[in-house]
Amino acid sequence: MSDPLLPLHALAGNRRARVLAADIGGSFIKLAGAGEDAMPLARASLPNPAQFWPDFVETLRSLADAADPARRLTLALSVAGTIDPDTGASLAANISCITGRSLKGELTSALGRRVEAANDADCFALAEALRGAGRGHRTVFGVILGTGVGGGLIWNGHILEGAGGVSGEWGHGPVLKDRIVAGRIVPAFACGCGQVGCVDASGSARGMERIDAALHPAGPVRDSRAIVDAWRAGETEAALTIDTWLDTLAGPLSLVLNATGASVVPVGGGLSNAPDLLAALDARLRAGILRRTEAPVIKPAELGPEAGLVGAALLGLGVGKD
Repeated sequence: MSDPLLPLHALAGNRRARVLAADIGGSFIKLAGAGEDAMPLARASLPNPAQFWPDFVETLRSLADAADPARRLTLALSVAGTIDPDTGASLAANISCITGRSLKGELTSALGRRVEAANDADCFALAEALRGAGRGHRTVFGVILGTGVGGGLIWNGHILEGAGGVSGEWGHGPVLKDRIVAGRIVPAFACGCGQVGCVDASGSARGMERIDAALHPAGPVRDSRAIVDAWRAGETEAALTIDTWLDTLAGPLSLVLNATGASVVPVGGGLSNAPDLLAALDARLRAGILRRTEAPVIKPAELGPEAGLVGAALLGLGVGKD
């Protein structure tokens, strides 16, 4: 993949372009034109008018038409939120204008081009399964560890879609209880989904910070990067925080792998930028799964910030869904 990529308008009429892909987050819309291999050839981004449907549609239209004014290419979306596979209805906390709408149906009509859409964690997992760290594996569980905890499950190169568009969401569910660690209570934290004890609330970057504050209430308030740096430096307090955080994730993740049979876990998100932290999580995970293996199971994602675009492009090319 060339860097920097071409501007979108340079793709107009380009024979290498086979699909358009958009990664839609709460703040920005990234759109790329991709080739037959689903890798981006050109890219641009604009702020996401996430509260206003007409502006949202117009932003997508302006980006897509710049790359493909003839509207011959499919536009595939990687969306932060769920999409019900039966009704097509979307639900996204940070993109309120799409909630309740059928992105595929309504945008196909509004934009005058074929539109496909899938959850962003599913797109990440599909991209890593076919073009990244999960290549060669039949069952891949892609994991996001950042401001939240998410996931997507891929089997034989296909996204496994759940009822209501929910699958791979191992970050949610009341699975954690209050714990006593070194004489202090680490509580089951309240989660943004409305439940208490979700992995998302304790295993994310913010969760690591909550664990650190609970274990060391007299210590400085620090972010996840500072905690990881202190752990690397051999600080005892940070080592206790990281050990507790590893236990928080390893148990639930081992259940996911035992239940699904996934043989590799590509990890993206901000915490994936700490390979030594992932190696520690991998060792803790492999000690808790039924399948014994000396080979790493957790691997840093290979596609970086392009994973959502690559996954969406694969969908637009007819790969990943029946």
